[in-house]
Amino acid sequence: MTIEDNVEKCNNNVHEDVSMPLLLEPANLNDETSSKASLWMVYLSTIVAVCGSFEFGSCIGFSSPTQAEITEDLSLTLAQYSVFGSILTFGAMVGAITSGPIADLIGRKGAMRTATGFCVAGWLAIYFAKGALSLDIGRLATGYGMGVYSYVVPVFIAEIAPKNLRGALTAVNQLMICTGVSVSFIIGTILTWRTLALTGLIPCAILLVGLFFIPESPRWLAKIGHEKEFEVALQNLRGKDADISKEAAEIRDYLETLERLPKAKMLDLFQRRYLRSIIIGVGLMVFQQFGGINGICFYVTNIFESAGVSSSTGTIVYAIIQLPITALCTIVIDRAGRKPLILVSSTGLVVACILSGISFYLKDHNLALNLAPILAVAGILIYISSFSAGMGAVPWVIMSEIFPINIKGVAGSVATLVNWFGAWAVSYSFNFLMSWSSSGTFMLYAAVSALGILFVITVVPETKGKTLEQIQAEINA
Repeated sequence: MTIEDNVEKCNNNVHEDVSMPLLLEPANLNDETSSKASLWMVYLSTIVAVCGSFEFGSCIGFSSPTQAEITEDLSLTLAQYSVFGSILTFGAMVGAITSGPIADLIGRKGAMRTATGFCVAGWLAIYFAKGALSLDIGRLATGYGMGVYSYVVPVFIAEIAPKNLRGALTAVNQLMICTGVSVSFIIGTILTWRTLALTGLIPCAILLVGLFFIPESPRWLAKIGHEKEFEVALQNLRGKDADISKEAAEIRDYLETLERLPKAKMLDLFQRRYLRSIIIGVGLMVFQQFGGINGICFYVTNIFESAGVSSSTGTIVYAIIQLPITALCTIVIDRAGRKPLILVSSTGLVVACILSGISFYLKDHNLALNLAPILAVAGILIYISSFSAGMGAVPWVIMSEIFPINIKGVAGSVATLVNWFGAWAVSYSFNFLMSWSSSGTFMLYAAVSALGILFVITVVPETKGKTLEQIQAEINA
């Protein structure tokens, strides 16, 4: 589940104060003013911040390897565990809505501390849980923290990074989310579920300590009028010998431009000139989530067991394979283009779901029983490989590019809410759909991904190599 430079996740339909990541899109900065040797604080700040991304992945990955053990230990029904698995995304929706105002009120570092506090409380509630209620409260709290992280981590990185490093450093966010998921999957095969919950506290501890040693976002400091702290933070990030005068002036000019823009409201999104960009942003989120990723990710262990495959082996392979592919995607996205990656990715999702559907059909009808597990493993591994190759990260990249800046906050919030709602709907309904028809579930996801291919071909523009102004002018013409 990826998240990019200036994606907004901070507004709801009653909140009119649009909170914008304070990015300097039109600037023409001298990238040579900051050498690699002088950027150690940028790298350290990024490492500290992406501990939140790792925690994000740990929250997502917890429910899959622990389902059988938690269900047995606490005597949970299928419905109770489905609530436990899916309530994470409900908490994330609330976290995403409130993250922008929190980050604007107490700063990016303050927002990360807030998210960490919720995650710590949530993991402890899960660890000490004696029944479904404590589990759900803990899962809801970690979900809220995850939702705040999903906004504030990429925004913080984007606001501290120099222009020439912004894309690479923000891509680390998605990579660390996948790493957190993979680590949870792997160690979850050997640890008890309560011990696995305690491991979720480790990135929280590293993040809390690390925040004492890194500066606040200079753009946020400038926005709230702390001029001296703004210059100190920017100098710290660029190196003591770097000339920050031009960048500081550009940031101040950009903030003045933001102040002159009208405050966007929810109804503004339905104006004809913005409608196509809204359709693209929301549509990509619908096809990303309703293709089944969160159902498969949350319950991959149970899928392998149902197909007659060793759950530990399948889960470990699943966890390992997504990391190099996600890393490759971050490297080629600016070379191959957005649309080709999504189309290749979606095609792979269709093939993967069909293979998994055939596998469960054969197993249910006692046909080719030796072939069914092979098809199941192949289908799931092709699925996660294909999703990591494009559909996971690229929709967030496109969303960060297509919305005009004056509606970016509200529009980004709407698209993000749709994404989290889809994540909740899929994760909650997955076990029920599998009980209805395992093969039918995967064929349904295949159909959604096939519709997604048509949507991308006919509606989504290619944004590679274009300025934000060019992209938005073409879409909203």
